[in-house]
Amino acid sequence: MKLLGSRRLAFGMLAASSLLLAACTTAPPAPQDGTGAPPSSASATPTQDPALSWGPSQQDYDDAAAAVSAMSVAEKAGQVMVAFYAGTDPAPQVEAIQKLHLGGSIIMGDNVPTAPDGTVDVAAMAEVNKTLQDAMFDSRDWPGIISVDQEGGLVSRLRAPLTEWPTPMTYGAAADKDVSRDSMAAMATELSALGFTMDHAPSVDLTIGPADPTIGARSLGSDPAQASAQVPSLLEGFEDAGVLPSVKHFPGHGSVTTDSHLDLPVQDASLAELKARDWKPFQAAIDAGAPVMMMGHIAVNALEPGVPSSLSVPSYKALRGLGFEGVIVTDALNMGAVENAYPGGQAAPMALAAGADLLLMPTDVYAAHAAILAAVEDGTLSEERLDEAATRVVTLQLWQKSIAQVASLEEVGTHAAEAESASAAALTVLTRQCKGGQVDGALTIQGADPAANERLAEAARSRGLQVGSGPVVTLLAGRESGSGDVVVSLAEPWGLELSQGETKAALYGDTPAAFDALLDYLTGEAAAPGKLPADVGEFKAGAGCG
Repeated sequence: MKLLGSRRLAFGMLAASSLLLAACTTAPPAPQDGTGAPPSSASATPTQDPALSWGPSQQDYDDAAAAVSAMSVAEKAGQVMVAFYAGTDPAPQVEAIQKLHLGGSIIMGDNVPTAPDGTVDVAAMAEVNKTLQDAMFDSRDWPGIISVDQEGGLVSRLRAPLTEWPTPMTYGAAADKDVSRDSMAAMATELSALGFTMDHAPSVDLTIGPADPTIGARSLGSDPAQASAQVPSLLEGFEDAGVLPSVKHFPGHGSVTTDSHLDLPVQDASLAELKARDWKPFQAAIDAGAPVMMMGHIAVNALEPGVPSSLSVPSYKALRGLGFEGVIVTDALNMGAVENAYPGGQAAPMALAAGADLLLMPTDVYAAHAAILAAVEDGTLSEERLDEAATRVVTLQLWQKSIAQVASLEEVGTHAAEAESASAAALTVLTRQCKGGQVDGALTIQGADPAANERLAEAARSRGLQVGSGPVVTLLAGRESGSGDVVVSLAEPWGLELSQGETKAALYGDTPAAFDALLDYLTGEAAAPGKLPADVGEFKAGAGCG
């Protein structure tokens, strides 16, 4: 990831004394020093096309502005939407892309074609994405957005035979920038091979622990500094593979107690508290040149009480006020926090008018498109604001085209070593058995998730261990507690607080590679270097053998 520092150009003019962002439809010239010359740097020359703070070049922006100026209002209204569809037949989506000039499509779990054995049909998935991309190329000469939610852990739309990745909390526990970068590069390389151009990851929300119903192990942890330290490397991994990361969910979803999929969460913290905690990882992402930020659906009382942040002018101004100049995408507009109060397509023009650049998953994309056109017609959405949004999106797409890497389908499923390295670096032991060696030839496995139990059993048998006798290893699949000689949490570590066991360990994943890493520790072949990324009862963040 390019850390641009003093080479940053203002995409929009930030007011020096407030969080306000002045509207703009053209990019200003490069900053000048006292001599009137462009600022010098070791990586810039007078003839080099300057980069915007979020990655694209000035030429990308200029080309995008020219393209948008030639679009009709209907074309611009489509350009700023990423739609979803139902089932594995992309034909209805192709029709919507062509009729509405959509800027992108997202692949959800029910869109993923499967092979007879239930795994992802990789060739068919790649063909679906090609079909969608070809439809978008029909009306423009730059690639559209093909996105997916692939965080690792629970939020993974694409599973085997793709490499399976542990939860994002892994990277907070490992606190290893090489592991963070290499894992994201490997994950994104497989996505690129399938034709994806954007991943709605990483989630940099800080969790508050068991009271957080939504983020949990999707978070890097609870400590602002520890989480923020990993963010640039995570983003660098995506850029290395040519896939756009979509950092989420500003203004922070891990410190509210309502799931925005169901209803509107309320954030009661002051702006000072948010800046000191929840916004620190977002600031780290901005400083690292993040190209895309996702705006969540959270009512921040200190900004605009009762209004989802995705529809709130002060919320967008707050994010711009942190220095972010790239594309702001909404969280899915079909989620309960928005859809319950603003059904159909009415939220789409409201989000754009508030400051969104890209609308993700309107409930009814045709109704949303019509609502945008009507809002421009009646003046509730200015065409200048729509132009600004469309120009940012096209700039992003042109830049992604320039950084895209050629990845073969043969890359899919080939990164188990990187996944195991991540889990091995994150494995956290809370009870001082730092050298392992609890298992000598046999183990008994128990837990609430039969699939996880069988995965560990299969990994144990593959290395010659007997299953069914010996020390009891209890796997905590969720937030439940348990007892055994060794108690291992597989996602959030909260269940370890009330569990009873001589050894308590947090693994942060239930992948085959994670269980290999666990067995390396239990048989004494490897240590457990991870540190707890969040408080778990009496065990404070930072606890562990590392």
